[in-house]
Amino acid sequence: MKRLLALICAAAVAVCALCSCSKADTKSKRLSVVATIFPLYDWTKNITEGTDSVDLDLLLDSGADMHSFQPSARDIVKISSCDVFIYVGGESEKWVDEALKSRTNKDMVTINLMDELKDLLKEEELREGMQGDSDGEEDEHIWLSLKNAQKACEAIRDGLVSADGQNEKSYKANADSYIKRLSSLDSDYQSAVKSSKTKTLLFADRFPFRYMTEDYNLNYYAAFAGCSAESEASFKTIAFLSKKTDELGLSAVLKLESSDGRVAEAVVNNTKNKNQKILTLDSMQSVTADQIKDGLSYLGVMEKNLSVLGKAL
Repeated sequence: MKRLLALICAAAVAVCALCSCSKADTKSKRLSVVATIFPLYDWTKNITEGTDSVDLDLLLDSGADMHSFQPSARDIVKISSCDVFIYVGGESEKWVDEALKSRTNKDMVTINLMDELKDLLKEEELREGMQGDSDGEEDEHIWLSLKNAQKACEAIRDGLVSADGQNEKSYKANADSYIKRLSSLDSDYQSAVKSSKTKTLLFADRFPFRYMTEDYNLNYYAAFAGCSAESEASFKTIAFLSKKTDELGLSAVLKLESSDGRVAEAVVNNTKNKNQKILTLDSMQSVTADQIKDGLSYLGVMEKNLSVLGKAL
């Protein structure tokens, strides 16, 4: 907290310096939008597509994990002066409350998506076999549900319209088009799960996909809860997951994109046949600017996750 307060003070000095600059700055007439993590950024990118007067920035573009991210003074300056700030609003973004106190744009539109989706939120849960404790926090991984994504895009659309009514028609048309694509992919997920023989996922890792399993009535087992800081599984946890893999006749064990796979390998090596595939589901928690330049998109990742899900089920 002391570090964050110091950064905010440094940012305030920087903001004052910026404010003293010439009002002839050409960017002053453009809509400045900042999103904290990649899914939010990509949704907004699609909703603002074709609108030449929008400057869209992704705050976490270096591959940093949102659970451990702390803003720099430069980040706070960027946030404090933007016109629209879009963030998840969960436990990992508690720093936002302090950062927004230094805002210089008093007309800023802030979009806290967990507030917007409050009726759809689920608490993190400690399931049978999971390692660690559960403190009943609301699960912040809202973007991993295509149903939540549709609601989030509606909230982002409305926030953009509030800040920039001149482009209302464009924002609404883009949002409608993109939401239809999200809905179509949601239907593909439903069809894939409906036709699958297995209805259980086994995750030898943290499990940020609870909203996904809720959407399609899937059961799951995991080594750790969604935001757990643990990464080393006990033998008891590995033994439990290996036994479940055998009992359910699962052909695959899952892990996150950021995992080294050691827990998954240990689970497979402790099953009877030791021949399960280790598959990766992408949670989009650590995206880099280079990946975005290479064409990474929210829909693309979710389509790839659907393919993996089909193999796992």
